[in-house]
Amino acid sequence: MIKRLNKISLFFIFAAIPLMIFIAFPAAGEENPAQIEQNFVADIADEVEEGVVMIDTERQIEIAESHPFEEEIFRFFFPDRYDEMPEPDDEPRTREGIGSGFIATEEGHIITNQHVVADADEIKVTIKGYEEQKDAEVIWSDYGLDLAILKVETDAELAPIPLGDSEDIRQGNWAVAIGNPVGFDYTVTLGVVSALERPIEIPTPEGQVRRYRNLIQTDAAINPGNSGGPLVNIDGEVIGINTAVATRAQGIGFAIPINEVKFALEDIREYGEVRIPWLGIYYREVTPELQDHFNLEDDTGIIVVDVFENSPADEAGLQPYDVITELDREEIETTEQFADKIREREVGDEILLRVMREGEPDLIPVELTNQPEEL
Repeated sequence: MIKRLNKISLFFIFAAIPLMIFIAFPAAGEENPAQIEQNFVADIADEVEEGVVMIDTERQIEIAESHPFEEEIFRFFFPDRYDEMPEPDDEPRTREGIGSGFIATEEGHIITNQHVVADADEIKVTIKGYEEQKDAEVIWSDYGLDLAILKVETDAELAPIPLGDSEDIRQGNWAVAIGNPVGFDYTVTLGVVSALERPIEIPTPEGQVRRYRNLIQTDAAINPGNSGGPLVNIDGEVIGINTAVATRAQGIGFAIPINEVKFALEDIREYGEVRIPWLGIYYREVTPELQDHFNLEDDTGIIVVDVFENSPADEAGLQPYDVITELDREEIETTEQFADKIREREVGDEILLRVMREGEPDLIPVELTNQPEEL
């Protein structure tokens, strides 16, 4: 469905992973390690092949939505999602996309990238061994994490791939990437983990920026169509979700750690929805200028810009221009640190905030609730 890629080379595109060849030279009298490695990759491919799926999407768009320059950029960053653009006319048109995913539960939950299924009107999943495509529904997605969970209803016996622990990954570990690059069904490639906790930023035509803070870097190249496919370890466990590549470099690809999506999968299976602890404020870091304006002792902490009506923060009495300096007696230094601490809590947890208001300190307890679905 991807007919061609634009000739302009940009820094990041989303998608898949081509073949890497392992070459090793044995010492005299030793068993050939290249043969051993070849066998373990083949064994992994046999174990997980029935759990890897191809995802086809369609989206109806109006001409008014289209901005040529933005669409060109968008197709470079998200080549999985779009077919070649037709000539402008007055009729709505269908955008087609392709990507990968993998079965995570026997109940039919499938993990993929959010950008693979974003705004899709129709999602079809091809499961290996079954000729007929299955309709899929997005039951959870997160733009910031670039992750989504789909659900297919089928009487077919599914073969979920076991999930590993991305906290156990080390630089130099083998990594096997599987997916459907440029529509080629089930491609297996081999690489290593080059680095961990890599941050990258990718702008979108809507003026937003996807900020990835904790990516697995591999030395495998990535091609359109492999986004959402699994990156597995030598035990055949998923350790990441293939996502992006640096196109101006050789062998710099990225995957989202599998632990980033486990909480959502667990919540869906237990509660039928994803439960995200929510405080209900807009906030920003305290800059030196704001420190002077509010007469603060230092520039640590975050300043409340606005409070959602009827949110936990609103009910607890937080107000705009409050400066939060501590959460549960731990000093707050950055907005990212504060967001991480909220994310680590559970819905229903009570947190204690130390707040500076008009130069006076105060302690405010807040009970976190589930983030509203529209947010």
